[in-house]
Amino acid sequence: PYLLKILGWADEFRKLGVRANADYPDDAQRAREYGAEGIGLCRTEHMFFAEDRLPIMQRMITANTEAERAEAIAALQPMQRSDFEGLFRAMQGQPVIIRLLDPPLHEFLPSAHDLMLELTDLKLRMQHLSSLKEMDQILDEIAAKQNLLERVETLHESNPMLGTRGVRLGMLIPGLYKMQVKAIFEAAQRCANDGLEVHPEVMIPLVSHVGELDSMVEPLKAVADKILDEGGVEIPYLFGTMIEIPRAALTAGEIANTAEFFSFGTNDLTQTTYGISRDDAETGFLVHYLQTRLLEDNPFTSIDPEGVGRLMRLAIKEGKSTRGDLEIGVCGEHGGDPKSIALCHEIGVDYVSCSPFRVPIARLAAAHAALEGE
Repeated sequence: PYLLKILGWADEFRKLGVRANADYPDDAQRAREYGAEGIGLCRTEHMFFAEDRLPIMQRMITANTEAERAEAIAALQPMQRSDFEGLFRAMQGQPVIIRLLDPPLHEFLPSAHDLMLELTDLKLRMQHLSSLKEMDQILDEIAAKQNLLERVETLHESNPMLGTRGVRLGMLIPGLYKMQVKAIFEAAQRCANDGLEVHPEVMIPLVSHVGELDSMVEPLKAVADKILDEGGVEIPYLFGTMIEIPRAALTAGEIANTAEFFSFGTNDLTQTTYGISRDDAETGFLVHYLQTRLLEDNPFTSIDPEGVGRLMRLAIKEGKSTRGDLEIGVCGEHGGDPKSIALCHEIGVDYVSCSPFRVPIARLAAAHAALEGE
């Protein structure tokens, strides 16, 4: 009760909104209990790793024809609709930002190395079989594994995190993003029909050029409007993008012509600004940099004010000059770091979003930033 009292005082002073990164209704409910004012990031890719969905996702990726791919995408839609409906109901009228599929497709497939081991094992088993029926079954398995291996090798990229992911994937497989948007607005309509207020915000990830956003938003808005018109409901919604590539920050004025909100993905923005891989750096040279005080802070823990922070300032200024009511958020892990929160308050961010467990820290840090700025 004492903590709740202090956080209540903090809420009276802070200017920054505090949302949560949540992918499931349970996470969303926990976030609300900790005082979150909405969901700043729902990562839809996490929903596809469930046991009942991963095989369908793999079928979509390895489809040999457009008809097969469309069938797999259609099978995912009711599952996605149920996910989003659960989030909307848990948040009870608070804004929910849903990021369309972001990671490269290889993440949903087994590795080529594992598949080759499995193929070797199946071929060895063939040598000890005498039953024709069992041999036919093994041959079918070998054919399926071989097909999957060929697809994995086709999708291989030298640097997948800078490859075919985010909006690039949405442009290559437009039916995937259309399915997700359809599921979002069907879920929103169901909630609205039950008298619930809903505020969906659709985030298109990894945009680096306004042309990418322009090519996606118009057809996706058409899907949303069709569902709402047919359902006879009016639901306010926004389409925006995640700013996680330096070029997006540098051309934010153009991007804001189409985007109705910006959300800084500070994890990837830090990686692309520094030109380093977080996974490799934090177990390698970055340790030396911190030990020798070459860097005062780990840039993946606290936002680098001179580099990443400068890009954010520029993007906010340019974006707001184009669209005065542009909503600005931060949804990287920095959203729960007090130093980063102070910077966000200073440069005009509207809200930060962090894991549910860090929401109380963010509320308190936002109040500190407001008081110190007076």
